[in-house]
Amino acid sequence: MVMLFRNIMVPYDGSKLARHAFKVALEMAGTHRSKITVVTCIGKYYSGSWYVDSRIADQDFKRQYKAAKAEHLELEKMAEESGIQFGSKIIQESKTAKGLSDYAKEQKIDLIAMGSHGRTGWSKMILGSVASGVLQTVKCPVLIVR
Repeated sequence: MVMLFRNIMVPYDGSKLARHAFKVALEMAGTHRSKITVVTCIGKYYSGSWYVDSRIADQDFKRQYKAAKAEHLELEKMAEESGIQFGSKIIQESKTAKGLSDYAKEQKIDLIAMGSHGRTGWSKMILGSVASGVLQTVKCPVLIVR
């Protein structure tokens, strides 16, 4: 059975590993004539305290959104140079794995290519793992790139 990956999603957080996953996805997209969609999750974090000014959280969200948009435009240029169809989405969701999984299900993604830091032990327990969260909740194949 031959797997056809027509719609590849690349979760993108601006890290070197995410950029590497994007480059791997570009190669795969060329082979399968696929579309790549880069997805970034940004959350608004409120402490719930009455004395915290919500304008700070709004400003932080706008700063992150602007940075993500700039990165997406750079990736779009790379895709265009490779002749790959490109889409991008910035999602407002504080639970990154949930946001990515929900988007993958809604858009009927065929493959998710994502970077992983490969944390283990206490680091993984404390920080959690977006890759692990996505793996546990989607039905499509997930390619973990290191």
